Amino acid sequence: MNITDKNIDSGKAFDFGRTSDNYAKFRDIYPQELYDVIVSRGLCVSGQNILDVGTGTGVLPRNMYRYGAKWTATDISKEQIEHAKILSKNFDIEYYALSAEGIDFPDNSFDVITACQCFWYFNHEQIMPSFYRMLKPNGRILVIYMAWLPFEDKIANASEKLVLKYNPVWSGAEETIHPIHIPECYKKQFELVFHNEFQINVHFNRESWHGRMKTCRGIGASLTPGEIIFWEKEHKALLNEIAPSEFDILHYVAIAELKRI
Repeated sequence: MNITDKNIDSGKAFDFGRTSDNYAKFRDIYPQELYDVIVSRGLCVSGQNILDVGTGTGVLPRNMYRYGAKWTATDISKEQIEHAKILSKNFDIEYYALSAEGIDFPDNSFDVITACQCFWYFNHEQIMPSFYRMLKPNGRILVIYMAWLPFEDKIANASEKLVLKYNPVWSGAEETIHPIHIPECYKKQFELVFHNEFQINVHFNRESWHGRMKTCRGIGASLTPGEIIFWEKEHKALLNEIAPSEFDILHYVAIAELKRI
């Protein structure tokens, strides 16, 4: 399903469902340190019901299933949900193909609502009251984001510049470490009780980094098949020139925890 937003990529349409095969293979890269922080906050653990919005291929519920919470997960893309179900065949996770704005579970259903790598895609004025309604008293919204750091990492910088060559309107470039922005409308019903930002090295080889870059919004989710072929050829040649067979890419992780007032 194509998504367009004038504030993202100058309104250029994108659809992560177009890259689901590769997304399932190359986007399960969140570090253990992230899960440790979440659990240390007493979130997404045994006895809790969790709703993961914008789940993609179910990376967060699959990796946190071992901590004992009951997970429900949604995504706007039917293709992403189908891959999530396949990858979760051994887990009791409920998946639904729904837009964030179309979610309508009963009042007081969840202890935590998570949004990983997707929060800025939501219509917040519309969805915030639904989040409030579906959360239990003192429930939490947990927003998670991870990005490479192009100004500190030369391989990430070179790959990012190649994305911009093929997709100049891509607005995901030039990321720096900063707290997650929480829209004003949440302040009416939620309190920011915790945030954390930290750097982390994520290990790749040339194939996995190429796959990670191909599944970014600026390439696999938005370019034409022909454009992707040309980008792939050039990116593989670039990595053969500048990257060893295995390497780390410097990223940062940001977390924001909102408490239902």
